[in-house]
Amino acid sequence: MANSGEGKVVCVTGASGYIASWLVHFLLSRGYTVKASVRDPSDPKKTQHLVSLEGAKERLHLYEADLLVEGSFDSAIDGCQGVFHTASPCYTDVKDPQMWYVLSKTLAEDAAWKLAKEKGLDIVTINPAMVIGPLLQPTLNTSAAVVLNLINGAKTFPNVSFGWVYVKDVANAHIQAFEVPSANGRYCMVERVAHYSDIVSILHDLYPNVPLPESCVDENPYIPTYQVSKEKIKSLGIDYIPLKVSIKETVESLKKKGFVNF
Repeated sequence: MANSGEGKVVCVTGASGYIASWLVHFLLSRGYTVKASVRDPSDPKKTQHLVSLEGAKERLHLYEADLLVEGSFDSAIDGCQGVFHTASPCYTDVKDPQMWYVLSKTLAEDAAWKLAKEKGLDIVTINPAMVIGPLLQPTLNTSAAVVLNLINGAKTFPNVSFGWVYVKDVANAHIQAFEVPSANGRYCMVERVAHYSDIVSILHDLYPNVPLPESCVDENPYIPTYQVSKEKIKSLGIDYIPLKVSIKETVESLKKKGFVNF
């Protein structure tokens, strides 16, 4: 599928983000021309890792756009055969920015489905759980920080369970949703549902000499007994990378970028 996008022009909004950066990388590697929107094209922390990608010099075009400014995406989207909308507003000065992010994503998807029905648009949504794996961007994102906290001196781990999924699987699923004619509706992406205690156990197996939290913050950890079906995502040709691999690649990436040293 190396050149499946040759001659096609697509837009990626919020292109400097964690998932979006991998999406831009894979689109360029498949021959697509990518019109990428970022809030500040002059900020090297947001753009240098993108313009350094193979194929970027010839087929990556950066556009300044802000979700809170009406019409600012018009030039980025104009002339595109598809739009990968990953941008989401996130305020860092609110009480819980992570909850604001979750809310904004939920409201955005609801609005997208209503608009699609009204305008007759063909849309597919990808709904990943906690996304981990290597970082392309130089800044630390929320999900990688979850792993970093566990290997960086935490005394206890939270009493929380999440679905977990590999970032490259998520980026590839976006492209498959565009390329596969039968793609439709919503795709929930969860390779495995796991408690923090499972993550600590995997980290201990991978890095036995690294000090890790030995106990849960609560006395009675909630261990999930459910998983999430993988059948629908398989129809896009996605065969999940196991959680242990994605955790190892996250840690190795954090080491490479200097967030941790051991």
